Amino acid sequence: MSKVNIAEKFAKITECRKPRIAAELNGQHVKFVKLIGEFVFHHHEHEDEMFLVVKGRFRMDFRDRHEWIEEGEFIVVPRGVEHRPVAEKEVWIVLFEPATTLNTGNVENEMTVRELERA
Repeated sequence: MSKVNIAEKFAKITECRKPRIAAELNGQHVKFVKLIGEFVFHHHEHEDEMFLVVKGRFRMDFRDRHEWIEEGEFIVVPRGVEHRPVAEKEVWIVLFEPATTLNTGNVENEMTVRELERA
């Protein structure tokens, strides 16, 4: 049991779109990720995802609309809902999701990260 300084951990992350495990609890991962640009449209068959913005802002695209998530806000994307995070400038995001969650969900491409490093 040790406290985590979020700003210090994010300062060490040099790659965007590559989630890092910051903590584990009850089968869940708390992940830190930096994002810039467009991710891929995808969904998660069995997992809900929570995106909490620590620094910056991003747009969550859905097939029928989009939602801006500002610093200090979060959004929960229910399982099965197709979504795509898009950031015009670098954004720091904390993800809360089951440990089994693959970052690209039902899509496998060059953005897929199977083995996550620790933050």
